[in-house]
Amino acid sequence: MKVNMGLIDRILRVIIAAVIAYLFYTGVLSGTLGIVLLVLAIVFLLTSVVSFCPLYTIFGIKTNK
Repeated sequence: MKVNMGLIDRILRVIIAAVIAYLFYTGVLSGTLGIVLLVLAIVFLLTSVVSFCPLYTIFGIKTNK
C-alpha cells in the first residue's frame, strides 16, 4: 500500500468521524442511518490512520505530494 492521502485529507476525515460519533452517541443519529454512518466513521478513522484509501487508488486520486 502506497500512501495516497495528504495531511489535510486525514485531518478532515478524523473531524468528520468525530462529529458522526458524537451525533450517534447523543442520540441525534439513530436507527439504521446512525449505524451506517457510524460504520462510515470507523472506515474514515482507519483510512486516516494508515494514510491509504482504496477508493483513491481505483479512481487515481492522490491528495499527498
